Amino acid sequence: MTALSVNLNKAALLRNARPGNIPDLASLGRLCLEAGAAGITVHPRPDQRHIRAADVAPLSAVVAGHGGGREFNMEGNPLSPPRAGWPGFLRLAEAVRPAQCTLVPDDDGQATSDHGWDLARDGAKLRPLIAQLRAAGARVSLFVDADPAAAGRAFDAGAERIEIYTGPYAAACAKGEGVDAALELIRQTAQCAAGHGLGVNAGHDLNLDNLPRLAQAVPGLAEVSIGQALTADALRLGFAEAIKRYRAALTAGGEK
Repeated sequence: MTALSVNLNKAALLRNARPGNIPDLASLGRLCLEAGAAGITVHPRPDQRHIRAADVAPLSAVVAGHGGGREFNMEGNPLSPPRAGWPGFLRLAEAVRPAQCTLVPDDDGQATSDHGWDLARDGAKLRPLIAQLRAAGARVSLFVDADPAAAGRAFDAGAERIEIYTGPYAAACAKGEGVDAALELIRQTAQCAAGHGLGVNAGHDLNLDNLPRLAQAVPGLAEVSIGQALTADALRLGFAEAIKRYRAALTAGGEK
């Protein structure tokens, strides 16, 4: 079954709106795992607008303490240099040793991750960093656009998985047009990745409406990481029930 990793960025954004620690991310992480999530995803950024560098170790400990094969996934840009208050992605990863590092080409000005790596340009820069992360014990996944050529370049760079950016697919679903074409491109990219021995993850703008069709279209989909839509659904359903419904959606159906 496809693993569901819950991204806690939006919960951190709520906490950061005021001084204090409400909601407590460690407690929320435990709740997610107890409700059946396969792991926790965090995406610390240099501006620390949601998940902060200081959150990473405690949340990693929550996942490690739960056991049962649950995984801690840390997203970020390894090309973003250290600065005041930000140790840099590589140093943070080597300190925490997440099960998976998902490398994303975001910059400080982006509201969210909205495109994959240009590996024809950046693959050579990433190769030694990927090797460094793998040596520290992390599985490395590269965030890529739905493009079969990107899978081969990710393999050449030394990645073990790709995460396919599903924003265009989600937008097509919302508009009600172009869905088949968007899904076919994702399917072809996943097929190419599998041909290179790479695992396939997916993420961005996935929700209870568009997730079942994606899961059906991509056999062998290893993992989806979902934050904003799941958090929004949790406001009305509670986190435990929201996770239950997202897990049901991954098996191609489930109450909305």
